[in-house]
Amino acid sequence: MSLDLEFSDDSKAFQHSEEFQSIKAFLHEHLLTRIEEMGAEFGHWSHQGIQQFVNLECESLVKQHRVPINNHETQIVADALTKEFVGFGPLEDLLHDPAVEDILINGSKQVYVSRHGVLNKEVLNFTDNDHLMRIVRRILAPLGRRLDESNPMVDARLSDGGRINVVIEPLVINGPAVSIRKFRKDPLTPEDLLQLGTFDEKMGELLELAVRARCNILISGGTSSGKTSLLNALANFVPENERVVTIEDTAELALNHPHVVRLECRPGSYEGAGHVAIRDLLRNSLRMRPDRIIVGEVRGGEVIEMLQAMNTGHDGSMGTIHASSTRECLYRMEMLAGFAGYQGSEVSLRRQIANAIDFVVQIARLPNGARRIVSISEVTGLNDNTVAMQEMFRYEPLTQPDGEEKDHWVSLGLTPHSSKIARFRQALQRHIPEYRHVQ
Repeated sequence: MSLDLEFSDDSKAFQHSEEFQSIKAFLHEHLLTRIEEMGAEFGHWSHQGIQQFVNLECESLVKQHRVPINNHETQIVADALTKEFVGFGPLEDLLHDPAVEDILINGSKQVYVSRHGVLNKEVLNFTDNDHLMRIVRRILAPLGRRLDESNPMVDARLSDGGRINVVIEPLVINGPAVSIRKFRKDPLTPEDLLQLGTFDEKMGELLELAVRARCNILISGGTSSGKTSLLNALANFVPENERVVTIEDTAELALNHPHVVRLECRPGSYEGAGHVAIRDLLRNSLRMRPDRIIVGEVRGGEVIEMLQAMNTGHDGSMGTIHASSTRECLYRMEMLAGFAGYQGSEVSLRRQIANAIDFVVQIARLPNGARRIVSISEVTGLNDNTVAMQEMFRYEPLTQPDGEEKDHWVSLGLTPHSSKIARFRQALQRHIPEYRHVQ
């Protein structure tokens, strides 16, 4: 066992060495010459055929040029070159690693990877910025997105549901800045989040009750705090006979629901033509007979349309928003509405918010990478021209004798004021069939 570990460590050391990069570049040039000689024939080969070709050519070139590496190291170089030809080079393994959540690249020599909420520098280098750009363009090619000096920013959805954002010169100084957000193939369920410790059982019961009672819910939190995962999970509580319309800037939601219409906004051309914003999709969604509208992220003028939808019969709608607290969430909604040119008074806007939103769920990513719901607050109405809220649950971790913190939530023992929940409970008491399974 110790010999295997040592061998594995030696392999990693070689793969991350300057020697590996120089040998790989040397063999890559020779392979490109051989591929040019074969012409179009190479393009018709299968992945397995290309892998065999690269293996044989690398073995031959290493022997012919007396490259000072052993058979195992030759295979490492051959595998890396195969990924260059049919995959995404140094990124190939990271893109297929289920534990990887984010890949952040700051030029060719700095790669950071987030696993389980913790960001660490990866021992992974591209040969240079040109090498990095070749891989980026290979990722963007099937998406039909343009990236050049006249269009130096791209934000796009990957075929597997992930997201890529790229910024190049002249907007960035130290090489291409690439951000890749990955998403699970199987979205987390409420049971998964409960096991992961995102919330406790009582909180889960309140959230399920709120969704089934068609309360309007906003999930608030910072970047990478788990807002989308929580939104996906809460959608599991939506009854199957309801029609759900999702609206997103870049499609990320993967709801486990049989009747979902997914809408995604469209960026305009370089001249700005053809742009379709979330606000436009929200207006159109009202003509699509939705039972619930889910907005992936509220970040602009669409907040006005969302409030109007929630106030005009589309109960049970949900969305996420960037904010540091439940109170800050409401302030941010006011600010976004103001930026969008809201014409009414401040009191009128706050009345709309108080009537539209039933619950605000605050989620955060802790220093250890864990995602936790830190507060659930109910919006109870307007009091002295201020949106009134009551906090139902609060995250207050307990510090153990050894200094380690243990998850702990405080229930403030308050009963929800929402008339929707009251009506829902009355329906339960009358044993309406579709609600019998709800406790």
